[in-house]
Parts: sequence; structure tokens; C-alpha cells
Amino acid sequence: MTYNLFPEIEPYNSFRLKVSDIHELYIEECGNPRGQPVLFLHGGPGAGSREKHRRYFDPKYYRIIIFDQRGAGRSTPHAELKDNTTWDLVSDIEKIRNHLEISKWLVFGGSWGSTLALAYAETHPQSVSGMVLRGIFLCRKEEVHWFYQHGAHHIFSDFWEDYISAIPENERHDMLGAYYKRLTSDNEFERLKAAKAWSTSEGSTMKLVPNTEAIGTMNNDHVALSLARTETHYFINNCWWRTDNQLIEDVYKIRHIPSVIIHGRYDMVCPFKNAWDLHKAWPEAKFEPIPVAGHAVDEPGIIDALIRATESFKN
Repeated sequence: MTYNLFPEIEPYNSFRLKVSDIHELYIEECGNPRGQPVLFLHGGPGAGSREKHRRYFDPKYYRIIIFDQRGAGRSTPHAELKDNTTWDLVSDIEKIRNHLEISKWLVFGGSWGSTLALAYAETHPQSVSGMVLRGIFLCRKEEVHWFYQHGAHHIFSDFWEDYISAIPENERHDMLGAYYKRLTSDNEFERLKAAKAWSTSEGSTMKLVPNTEAIGTMNNDHVALSLARTETHYFINNCWWRTDNQLIEDVYKIRHIPSVIIHGRYDMVCPFKNAWDLHKAWPEAKFEPIPVAGHAVDEPGIIDALIRATESFKN
């Protein structure tokens, strides 16, 4: 049996939660109000959630909680970098759990969402009943270097030309730094131009076969600005890790948590090695490579694997 997305649904509850002096989060609940709680963590950081993200869970069974992380989506202020770190987001997740009076929940995250899920679970293992992780990103320097400086351009040489064209040749030895400088400048036009170049490049490489829908989603002004600003902010600060390999080093804290690791074999945004490194450090988690898939959450093979995983966590 091959699984497809569940039918479209609307939230039965949505609200805003103030989590700091300046940040207010958009949060929604869908599905069964008395069902098993599951938390969806979106990617980026800074990408925001989408309606389609509700559809990876059986709405008759699950109480589906989705929120936009600081500065992303419908949370405010938009694209704000102040008080916006990995550990702020980890703290926000616990605030949401306590606000909703949930004792434990299944945590579901892909790409940056997998990073945040691991950071959260390793900090609050007592709050997590299980994890579904997709498109593993550990936010190590080698991973950021591969996609934004040297590596992925060997595969996507045509898209790479557009990515580097936004940066003068004498600054291209440090693409992350050059983009960060422009994305944090006082020039609104320069910020948006850099954001769209950064985000379009990412959208162009998400799928095994690039398509205009993925590119168009990332090229939207609202999404592009929060995505590009937040990603460069996080990456230039090494996600505020204690060490570059912190998430692997701290796996011992979550070995007892039932988990599934799903990764596309031909993922060019977050290479397969990321998932393999996590699998070797954490053999207790079920590891499922998807042979015909790239990075995107809506690749057919990825959808099937993710929904099989959420179905397996029932009861």
C-alpha cells in the first residue's frame, strides 16, 4: 500500500502566544481535539508553515499542532533576528506544550525541522513520546559549506550562476558572509534582492526533478525575506552549538525515544551523509532511505514514508 496525503482540513483552533518582549507566535490545532498530540516543526529556519503540512497525519486520530517559528510565517515581527536563536525556539516549544497542557507529544520535523526536533528532544526528552525526522540537517559547518559555498554547485551549476550573481566576485570566497551583510543592511531593496536570490536557489534544488511550484513558493517576497535572513543569521552563528557536532554527541539522551529517520537518497540540500552519520550514532532509531527522492517533503516516496511512520505511531 502506498500512502498519499490526507484530505485538506482547517484548524479547529488558532491563537497567538507571546513568548518574549517582542516575539508572538501563530499556533494552530487541527484534527481530533482529544487525539494523540503531534507537533509539526517547519523548515528553514524561517520558512514558515503551510496548509499542506496538516495532511501528514490522520485527522481522526491525531491532535495536530503547527506553529510558525520566531520571525516566520504569521508570527511577528516578521523576519526579526533579535532574540531569535535555536535555544529560543527550543524554549518556545516547551511554552506551547505547557500552554496546551500536553504531557508528551510526537515530534515531526524535516530539514531544519529535524535539527530543531533533535535539539528540543535532547533538551527535554521527558516531553517527547516519539519522533519522525526527515531530510536530516545537523547544522554542521561542512553541511552549510556544501550547499552555500562549495559542493552542490557541481550538480546545479546553472542555478548556481544565479545564486552567485547577486554577490560581487571579490566577495564570493565567503558567500554566507556576503549574503548576511546584504540581508542585514538598512537598504530595503538590497535586502529583498539578496533574499530572493538566496531563496530561489534553495527552491531550485529541493526536488529530485526541479519544478516551478517549489521555486515559486520560495520566491514569494514574504517567505524569501524571513527564510534568507533567518538562515544566514543561524548559520553564521553556527546555530549556537556547544560544538559543531553537538546533536550527534547528545544522542545518548534520546536513545530510548522511538524514532524514525527518513532521507531521500538524492537529497542535494541536506546530503545523505547527514542521515547516515545520525543513523550510525543512533542505531536504535529506524532508518529508512528513500531510493528515488530529493529533499522536499512532498516527493511521492517521502510522503509515503512519512505517513507510514505517523500511522505506525498510533497507540
